[in-house]
Amino acid sequence: MPANRPDFERIRKAVRHKRLDRVPLVELLVEFEIQSQFLGCPVTYENLEAQVEFWTKAGYDYIPLVVGMMRPGRVTEDSSISRILRATLEKEGADMRDERSWNLEYTPFILDRRRFDLFPWEEAARIDIAQFHAIKPLLPEGMKVVAVSGKIFTLSWMLMGFENFAESLLADPEPAGAVIQRVAGIQMHALDEVLALPQVGAVWAVDDMAYSQGPIISPALLREHILPWYRQVATRCHESGRLFFLHSDGDLTALIDDLIDLGLDALHPIDPTAMDIVEVKRRWGDRLCLFGNVDLELLRSGSAEEVRARVRDLLRQVAPGGGYGLGSGNSVPAWARLENYNAMRETVLAHGRY
Repeated sequence: MPANRPDFERIRKAVRHKRLDRVPLVELLVEFEIQSQFLGCPVTYENLEAQVEFWTKAGYDYIPLVVGMMRPGRVTEDSSISRILRATLEKEGADMRDERSWNLEYTPFILDRRRFDLFPWEEAARIDIAQFHAIKPLLPEGMKVVAVSGKIFTLSWMLMGFENFAESLLADPEPAGAVIQRVAGIQMHALDEVLALPQVGAVWAVDDMAYSQGPIISPALLREHILPWYRQVATRCHESGRLFFLHSDGDLTALIDDLIDLGLDALHPIDPTAMDIVEVKRRWGDRLCLFGNVDLELLRSGSAEEVRARVRDLLRQVAPGGGYGLGSGNSVPAWARLENYNAMRETVLAHGRY
């Protein structure tokens, strides 16, 4: 296959450690500001044609589209969960001029059983997948959609507030367990909808389970309450011939064996602020594909030559044997330098050959 033509088989082969022409480029998200700078014209959420043009010209084999209750990294204005909370709180007479009254980043919603019952679960379950249908005729041959979903753990504790959520798991698991089950049930319903679409090649769950010192809650609690849901996601993906990827920031060392066991195909981003990707490759690289790892600070303040040097270093140390897709250490933010983003991307296209 031509090295710069979209072909999702490149991703499949990387995940399965098979011989392929070059290391694939992977990103969970590239902010529209960067996409617009790259193309020299506005790229927006609504303009799928421009999005497809960006992901194709930039050298990717897929385009990510979000499905679920919460967009990655966002719980504010444009997320469905925020619209639902604003409407619900408005009915209770809350002051909607105060963003903290409805923004889960500041104020949890489910503090007791009354609030659990009040939460409009049925409305939250109406997941919009119109973009998944609209994009199908726009995809070039060989390109697939990666459905970006989540967040079961993160959204559950944000709805309850972390302290309340953690105390419940330890002292009385029923309240937290009920929230997790509702959130996961909605996400699983959305999963089934997208897996029915032939243009979808993989599901990429986004759920931060760790910070730089290790898991946010104990591995035992994650194994009991969260990971079984992701085992179901992996199973449904594999039964339908799709791949399953997971994004989590932080140090996941204590959880990697569990993630491999549940059926994860690729782990992202091997957080460069918390993990050594060379060591991760040495310990688990024969059983797991690794995505990402180029530090965001380098994309923001480094030189293009420093970026190229880091990419060449990753290609030399992590790519051999397959099982690697190169990209940023999280996603490409609006404040990244376009010159540095292009240096990362172009170095892979020029030097990522096997």
